[in-house]
Amino acid sequence: MNRFGFSRLMLVFGLTFIYLPMLILVIYSFNASKLVTVWGGWSVKWYAGLLDNSQLMGSVVRSLEIACYTAIAAVALGTLAAFVLTRVTRFKGRTLFGGLVTAPLVMPEVITGLSLLLLFVAMAQMIGWPQERGIVTIWIAHTTFCAAYVAVVVSARLRELDLSIEEAAMDLGARPLKVFFLITIPMIAPSLAAGGMMSFALSLDDLVLASFVSGPGSTTLPMEVFSAVRLGVKPEINAVASLILLAVSIVTFMVWYFSRKAEANRKRAIQDAMDQTASESWQQPNKQMVEATA
Repeated sequence: MNRFGFSRLMLVFGLTFIYLPMLILVIYSFNASKLVTVWGGWSVKWYAGLLDNSQLMGSVVRSLEIACYTAIAAVALGTLAAFVLTRVTRFKGRTLFGGLVTAPLVMPEVITGLSLLLLFVAMAQMIGWPQERGIVTIWIAHTTFCAAYVAVVVSARLRELDLSIEEAAMDLGARPLKVFFLITIPMIAPSLAAGGMMSFALSLDDLVLASFVSGPGSTTLPMEVFSAVRLGVKPEINAVASLILLAVSIVTFMVWYFSRKAEANRKRAIQDAMDQTASESWQQPNKQMVEATA
């Protein structure tokens, strides 16, 4: 009983430690005072003031745009890498390939950012691209970083799949590419959604990589917030952070809801197919007995 009570206490303490600062941030986003640490009553003027802060809103839109591009590219590259690691078991350099895929997980972001900066500078000198660092270079850097997370998540899901379903489809004449898109992709859809959401969050939160590979006019929201915090936290920052929390919460709930609904429909379809098969197998011997008696 004491152990259960201690576990519950640690759970409550951990959740409070994580979510209480977010709650305080949301509350102080409605603070009427210009001083963040002094409560001056309830007000929504900082939310209305965001419309006039073009620099801050521009960084928000830019960060969301880069995060969307990163999530799509990271899911595509990470899924292909995971498929190679789990299904192509024998090829030269497999160990090296697996190490290269997972290297960004353990490599410090400072090293990754500096390496990418030197790469872009060298490419600009040799081939003339990129002429200037901006959204594209940030997108490439974030995709390189996030694809490793997607590869790990999707690999874990691919190892749990029943290969007999894919083999049955190929025995019926389906080509491997068709099996991949019509059977494998739907079965690993939850892991793809999880990898996409993780990539979106990591890209939206990144500061170090973006600081190395960004250029004039491509300031992201973390860079804008970091620059503003050095001079003191402004109330507009709390308002922006609250809106992002709201948007992320809504998207997360929608993904969870539709994933749960799709999983329930899949289980119901499997159960209906099993019931139909059992009913047909039960009716077949009875039909044969009737024909024999007649």
